[in-house]
Amino acid sequence: GLNDALADKDSKLTKEQMQTAMTVLEAEVQKIAAEEATAYEEKGKALLEDNAKRDGVVTTKSGLQYEVVQKGTGAKPTEKDIVKVNYEGKLVDGKVFDSSIQRGEPVEFAVNTVIPGWVEALQLMQVGEKVKLYIPSELAYGANGVPPVIPPNSVLIFDVELLDIKKPDDKADTTKNTTDSKESAKK
Repeated sequence: GLNDALADKDSKLTKEQMQTAMTVLEAEVQKIAAEEATAYEEKGKALLEDNAKRDGVVTTKSGLQYEVVQKGTGAKPTEKDIVKVNYEGKLVDGKVFDSSIQRGEPVEFAVNTVIPGWVEALQLMQVGEKVKLYIPSELAYGANGVPPVIPPNSVLIFDVELLDIKKPDDKADTTKNTTDSKESAKK
């Protein structure tokens, strides 16, 4: 049918037949997507259940899990602060979907502008701290995911290092704070 259309030939199917074929195809695509979402949800739940039993893993009331890899000694950000972080995000299968570490460039953003799991986790961290986060789907992108990068119902795993904090109205250069943070992280 596509070749006929491209060649400007008359279609061998009626409009009704084409509509029926498209409806069947759409239903099949939705069925496959639902099966994949269920599979990611099951893998994520199993990971979180097993992970909760490991020494060093803390589970918060929301269901966020984290483990401190390197303790920090600096301040903790508030929801309104701007943070500078290095991070790497992975799916349960280990596939990296985003990484400031691989790009070689930390990122800055306001704490309250990211997914709920990050908002909660960042406020638990101190400057210089490195943590591993296990974020349940409902604290990340939920049933929608971020196709095609993050499938629906995905638990996300992040390695995060909090490098610096600045107040939203702080227009000053943060070079000194960043240097101090790096020195703290070395200790």
